[in-house]
Amino acid sequence: MLDSVPLPYRLLEHADHVARWSGLAVGIVVAQAVSTLGDGDVEFEQRVVFCLTAFGLCAVAGVLLADALTLRPQEAVRTASLAPRLVRDHVPPRMGPLIALQGVSLVALLVITAATAALDSGDVLSWGNTVHITCNGMRANLGPWPGLSYGLPMFGALAVATPTCAWALRRIAHGPGEDQQRRDRAWAVTGAWGLLVSSQQLYAVLMVSVALTETGCAGVVGVLTFWVFYPLALLNLITVVWSLVTVVAPRAVEDEKSLDDPAAIGATAPLDDERAEGTLHR
Repeated sequence: MLDSVPLPYRLLEHADHVARWSGLAVGIVVAQAVSTLGDGDVEFEQRVVFCLTAFGLCAVAGVLLADALTLRPQEAVRTASLAPRLVRDHVPPRMGPLIALQGVSLVALLVITAATAALDSGDVLSWGNTVHITCNGMRANLGPWPGLSYGLPMFGALAVATPTCAWALRRIAHGPGEDQQRRDRAWAVTGAWGLLVSSQQLYAVLMVSVALTETGCAGVVGVLTFWVFYPLALLNLITVVWSLVTVVAPRAVEDEKSLDDPAAIGATAPLDDERAEGTLHR
């Protein structure tokens, strides 16, 4: 029996997987290329920030391209909508709010470090790379510090990726497709944004921790680093691993709450023409 599936659909069947993996591969190549730019003129920490930013943006671009290439249902199904589709019902129920909280905390951390950074350097590329402290009556500079030169690329990446991913999640939630397919696509977008956020916050936290603990005058700041920044770094490392796995192979877990909700089940149940017409007129 001849295959009745059109050739374009056969070619696009796994195009979303290829796009996601290609985004990660291109991100590695671009990060490698960025790491060699400006050798001798750009500090090592700044090159790492550029590499993480480039890799995260490429991962987001690959996931968005994969979503655009995802095949939609070829046959129309008459359905009765008993409940509106919400974005929060499609994102990971636990990791989604955690990644959103990490994004907010990353912005807060960058604002605090930029406000406390020293700006006495004439080199624009070195603005805010250190912080001034007083140790035993003497002034000292600590670094590396995620000030303006490190924070601006991170802010720029967030400014581009956040509204784009939010638009993609809304488009997925209200677009066609099966529930499982929409959740898988939403998980992939969440994972890509989480990979960008958590990797940047992990490096910023590590820079702050190293800067605050390299002197014997840490005091209360050293205790704060031990109880706050180290656990935060571990949490970001876990999020990086989860996000990377989710981008490579997104597989959403069924929401137990939605399965127990009769309205949610009926919202996507196919109806015959007579029942659908009666439901819609009511």
